[in-house]
Amino acid sequence: MSLNRDIVLKGAKDAFGAPAAILFAGMLGFGAMGQANGLDIWLTSATSFFMFALPGQVVLVELLVLSASGVTIAIAVTLTATRFFTMCLTLFPQFPEKQRSSFYYLVVHFVAMTAWAVSMRDFPKMKAEDRLSYFTGFAFVCWAVSTPATVLGYMVAGQVPSYINLGLVFINPLFFLLTFTEVKPRGNRIAILLGAPIGLLSYLWFPDYSLLIAGIVGGTIAYMIDKHFRNKQHA
Repeated sequence: MSLNRDIVLKGAKDAFGAPAAILFAGMLGFGAMGQANGLDIWLTSATSFFMFALPGQVVLVELLVLSASGVTIAIAVTLTATRFFTMCLTLFPQFPEKQRSSFYYLVVHFVAMTAWAVSMRDFPKMKAEDRLSYFTGFAFVCWAVSTPATVLGYMVAGQVPSYINLGLVFINPLFFLLTFTEVKPRGNRIAILLGAPIGLLSYLWFPDYSLLIAGIVGGTIAYMIDKHFRNKQHA
């Protein structure tokens, strides 16, 4: 298995725009969050280097502050990472079978929602043999900016209001949402439209499970609506 250097550089170049900038802002906010909660700079930055999953990192910090047990932290962080299972199941089969190798064990660390969303949007428009090279270049840049951003955020914490720090953390999910709306399948867009109000309403009664409820209920209804229209088209 070998990567196409030109395609890798193209992926890296594409990442060096809004994707890397927004991810940088999100990790900047996380670094400030770590400092505000009294975590060591090495631990805070190590989570970005080794975990590279902002929701899991936020949960880790919150539970450390609450002095939760190691088992509780491990379970909670693992649950936040379950999305990677479906992300990998939808992403890796799009790479040609002849390119399968142990390199996957390395590149899977770079899987994050930004790179995944952009890949799901752009893969249909590119040759199958170029996808792994493109993803490697794009995702590596996203991963590479995360640790420096976290360190910088940690160092400048206290220089900006706390609400700005929190806002920076949520920029990355917002970018993911906006990117995902460009994915063509109708079911995805319906799921997003339904998930937002269902999430808000379920939070009023079940705040601890609102995200899970929004995903299951909104996704199921979206699938049924999309299936109804597909059956109607093929009838």
